Amino acid sequence: MTGNADPEAVRSYYEYVDSEAYEALFDLFSPDITYVRSGPRELDGIDELREFYLQERPLRGEHTVDDLLVDGDRVAVRGRYEGRKLTDGEEITFGFADFLRFDDDGKIVERNTFNNMLAEQL
Repeated sequence: MTGNADPEAVRSYYEYVDSEAYEALFDLFSPDITYVRSGPRELDGIDELREFYLQERPLRGEHTVDDLLVDGDRVAVRGRYEGRKLTDGEEITFGFADFLRFDDDGKIVERNTFNNMLAEQL
């Protein structure tokens, strides 16, 4: 285990998502990213990640980070999300936990996210 986790990159990730600064967001990730999220499918590779954020992401809003823990090449985050669904404008709020792993180049190579929002709400 190396100590290459970058908590500031993780904080930037949420800022980039919330401001829709997607090109800056993509720069945080390894081309080989494995992105496991709540929803119908896992995203494999930067191309699928790009497609999700540019064409499929069903929510807009803001993340709040409550806890961020760093251990070696991993970062764990607990937080809250407040936003709306793009399909019907319904406001939503839910808690989340993210687990990110960094590669030797300091890029995020794995992200696993869990939330307490029911899948039907999307």
